[in-house]
Amino acid sequence: MDRERSRNILKLVISIVACQCAGLIGSIFTMPAISTWYETLAKPSFTPPNWLFAPAWVTLYVLMGVAVFLVWRKGLGIENVKAALITFLVQLVLNVLWSAIFFGAKSPVGGAVVIVLLWIAILFTILRFFKISTVAGGLLIPYILWVTFAAALNISILALNI
Repeated sequence: MDRERSRNILKLVISIVACQCAGLIGSIFTMPAISTWYETLAKPSFTPPNWLFAPAWVTLYVLMGVAVFLVWRKGLGIENVKAALITFLVQLVLNVLWSAIFFGAKSPVGGAVVIVLLWIAILFTILRFFKISTVAGGLLIPYILWVTFAAALNISILALNI
């Protein structure tokens, strides 16, 4: 039993660290653009202060990591677990890609395209996770809500800066 517990702790740590690493990679594109390019854009009235984004994303990445762990611990030998984790990885790549496109390439148009694809991938991930663990699926609800808000913000910025 101790061996299984140790494996689960390791899986939990790997899951959370992997998600946080995605955030760290995204921040490489985001941070340099915040005080320069992003600052010059016209933004909608519902734009939150810049300081709010980092703690929101760190929290969301922790929730994602716990959700991944809850699915992963069911066993990779189970076909729907593999499919759910692959879907999760696809959305995680899209998550990083959004930062690279919106902030790195300074493209609200490209960002809008990627964030719509990201939203769809998150929805598929949630649906797959719910079939394996209702808690795991539920942990991703704040994430899709935040990305919905981020999509509205991205699209509004695009409209205001055409």
